Amino acid sequence: MAFSNLNGQQEDSIAEINITPFVDVVLVLLIIFMITAGVVEFGLTIDVPKTREVAAGTEDFDYINVTAKGEVYLNNDQVKLYDIVPQIRAKNKETERPGVYVRADRAVPWEVIAQILAECGAGGLNVSMITKPLENNRRNR
Repeated sequence: MAFSNLNGQQEDSIAEINITPFVDVVLVLLIIFMITAGVVEFGLTIDVPKTREVAAGTEDFDYINVTAKGEVYLNNDQVKLYDIVPQIRAKNKETERPGVYVRADRAVPWEVIAQILAECGAGGLNVSMITKPLENNRRNR
C-alpha cells in the first residue's frame, strides 16, 4: 500500500513493528514475578509456634516440614519417617555432619516431633527448629 507525502510523492508503508509496548509489558510482568517470588516462602502452609527469640539460620540445610495432619515432607516431597536420614545423607555425601531444619505446625502432637528429632539425632544430623518471633517480645524493647 502506498502513501503520498506532503510533496504529493508516493511512498511505501513502513513494515516495522513497534516493540516498545511489548517490552514495557514484559518488564512489568518481570517486576511482579520478582516481588511475588520473594514473598512465597514455602509450598506448604505450616503455622509454626512463636517463641521469644528466633535465631537466623544462615546455613543451607534441607527442611523437614510437618503439617497439622502429621504428614512429613522433606523439602516439598512427602516421605516416611525412616527415610528422612538416608535421603539427607545421600544428598550431602561430602558433609560429615549435615543439618536439617524442622518446621512443624503448632497443632502437631509432640509425639510426631519427638520421633523426627530422635531419628535425626540417631542419624547424626544437626537439627534446628523453625519458629516465629513473638510480637510483644520484652527482650527487643
